[in-house]
Amino acid sequence: MDKKISLLLLFVVGQVTSVPLSTSSQLSIPGLDEHATDSEAAEEPEENFAKIIKVNKEKALNLYQGDILKTSGRSATSCTGCLWPKSANGTVNVPYSFASNYSSWNLNLFQTSMGEFETLTCVRFVPRTTENDYLNIMSRGCASFVGRIGGSQMVGLDIDGCMYRRIVQHELNHALGFYHEHTRSDRDNYITIMYQYISPGSTINFEMQNTNNLGLEYDYGSVMHYDSFAFSNTSGQPTIVTIPVPNIPIGQINGLSVLDIAKINQLYQCDVCAYLLNEKNGSLTSANYPSDYPNNASCVWLIRTPSDQVALNFVAFDVQSSPNCISDYIRIYDGPTKRYPLLLDRTCGTVLIPPIIASTNQLLVEFSSDSSVNGVGFTASYSSVQCGGTFYTPGRNVTSPGYPNSYGPNMNCIYTITAPVGKKISFMVTDFQTEASQYCIYDYLEIQDGSNWKGPFCGNYKIPSFTSQGNSLWLRFVSDRSTQFKGFQASYKFGEY
Repeated sequence: MDKKISLLLLFVVGQVTSVPLSTSSQLSIPGLDEHATDSEAAEEPEENFAKIIKVNKEKALNLYQGDILKTSGRSATSCTGCLWPKSANGTVNVPYSFASNYSSWNLNLFQTSMGEFETLTCVRFVPRTTENDYLNIMSRGCASFVGRIGGSQMVGLDIDGCMYRRIVQHELNHALGFYHEHTRSDRDNYITIMYQYISPGSTINFEMQNTNNLGLEYDYGSVMHYDSFAFSNTSGQPTIVTIPVPNIPIGQINGLSVLDIAKINQLYQCDVCAYLLNEKNGSLTSANYPSDYPNNASCVWLIRTPSDQVALNFVAFDVQSSPNCISDYIRIYDGPTKRYPLLLDRTCGTVLIPPIIASTNQLLVEFSSDSSVNGVGFTASYSSVQCGGTFYTPGRNVTSPGYPNSYGPNMNCIYTITAPVGKKISFMVTDFQTEASQYCIYDYLEIQDGSNWKGPFCGNYKIPSFTSQGNSLWLRFVSDRSTQFKGFQASYKFGEY
């Protein structure tokens, strides 16, 4: 592991160290982990904390720094028992209960948000049974205490304003013991607070904390960072300016940052091999590549691109081969946790894995090795694509982007369907409408079935159903810059033929 990654994994809280060092249910709606209007907020990240403030202004809560619930008789910066205890198996179990007025959609959002902690740290948010200390999650503002305070401790996640993954994670991070990043003790080396644009009654929200930062870097991109315009009393004037270079993006709307994860793992001394890859594109490799990977490895890589869908391409693959890949293997999930559907089940050997396209902007790679016989491992690159998909499930629908609404302009979507060896694919297009043109040169669907090409198809053409020659199909859907229709819907199933 290189030095930079090692430092990230050892990073302890900026604010979070104001606290001194001393299984959720099955997801029912994979991919549904954000509020419907979140795409609008993505254009203006400074609105992230503003959402919290707007909700909390309407609630009668005793708050500090916008969303921190106050306690009587102790300061989180000096408490000695405000971390959640670690279990014998190395996990940190944080019991929780939900108020009865949350919908199944709300509960799914919470569980998805909690799932990222489970994937990347040793923290486990678990439904409360008889525990005395637990998080009592209710629809009252967007707020939390800092760290464990004992007994039933409220976490406010309002149904009408806090239903965003990054806000849920923000408040849960408070409950784990983290303050806001902009209040860490060395913040004046990284940001300037513009008090001339802050009303006197709001300056308390920018007070520095006595934090232990361990000489590690400031995290402008923390989910715990205020946005540039938080509490500004003058339109267009920021309250936080980055230094020495102004206009460095601060705060974000995507969720936990790489350093947020590293802080949790250091604070709770988690022994995990987990990586968050949150850029538009990048790469990942097994440990020691191109030398042999170690024995008894258990690592995950959560790829979370800023938008669109994740496309994963393997450049090299050499993992010990065994019957049913029971020894060493790689798995790929269509989402941020192992509760999501598999895009690729246990795979080993030396055959290069075909390109993988997730259904959303999140994809999880899991790698495991046993105690003997190693391979070189793997290296892969990832990027963002607008559309497409990879399908290994026995049967499902496949559609053009936005179906049954119109697909977008300038689409180039690749879909791969792969059945187990020995099986074939029954494929049927149930609805089809694109821009018509001679020779189908504008918008079209084409299909590769082994050595046979079908199409291109366009207009209202009725595409015949067929059974594949082998165990895979390749589809490509293309649109030009003008005139869009609803596209296509197809279905497939695996079978013996």
